[in-house]
Amino acid sequence: MPEPDELLDQYGVIGHPISHSRSPFIHGMFARQTGQAMVYRRHEVAADQFREWVRNFFATGGRGLNVTVPHKLVAADLADELTPRAQRAAAVNTLAIQKDNRILGDNTDGIGLVRDLTENHGLTVRRRRILIIGAGGATRGLIAPLLALEPVEIVVTNRSAERAQELTIAFQDLGAIRGCGFADLSMGTFDIVINATSASLSGEVPNIPADVISATTACYDLSYGKTGTPFTRWSIEHGCEVAIQGWGMLVEQAAESFCLWRGVRPATAPVLAALIESAVNAS
Repeated sequence: MPEPDELLDQYGVIGHPISHSRSPFIHGMFARQTGQAMVYRRHEVAADQFREWVRNFFATGGRGLNVTVPHKLVAADLADELTPRAQRAAAVNTLAIQKDNRILGDNTDGIGLVRDLTENHGLTVRRRRILIIGAGGATRGLIAPLLALEPVEIVVTNRSAERAQELTIAFQDLGAIRGCGFADLSMGTFDIVINATSASLSGEVPNIPADVISATTACYDLSYGKTGTPFTRWSIEHGCEVAIQGWGMLVEQAAESFCLWRGVRPATAPVLAALIESAVNAS
């Protein structure tokens, strides 16, 4: 006889907004695939309630949380301990309770993106020029894993040039990286363009010039949707070689979180296929 949900290990994803999240679908499949007794739910929590809510979640038996917009920077400050990659990013997308009841913060975004780009889509990062749009918590988790693959350079662009420049300073010891404002993007085309803003969630496209894209550019949106995102559609309209939604990154970063929590790594390919099929067939 199945155990009641309240007796199972409790996990979830916390954000604002969160109703669009497919994380429960993904972690549910991971749990069934690996035989883990757990429950995973969405939690809509506003910024001013985040700290109190998270501490109460873990104090009452919660085991782990994924963290999404807009909480990744605050989650890094809340955690009692950070993994090296979360410390470098100064942003957290995964929280886990430890045996001593201390909260560990990790960042699995970067490794999730790298695995999707290189393993799922066969893209080469080494000796490529990369543009990342946005200078928020999502971008912070991407930079170090991408620089480890030795691109020619990474340019981070943001509506506020100052914010982009401040972010990139923290990573200059790892490789060639610089920041600029949207208005200063007159540097020719890029091999890979990554939209790390939340603009697609509100139906918008970042205000960047189209000439950053060429017929050999791979465009990647961290967001995802049934029929593409505003950014992937914009990229196709302006002649990119390929436009990729963030389904694969979502699954790959989730697998890394799941492994941290449960000590077992799930197979991602069948989950990614099922997730995309579910999205396409959704009414």
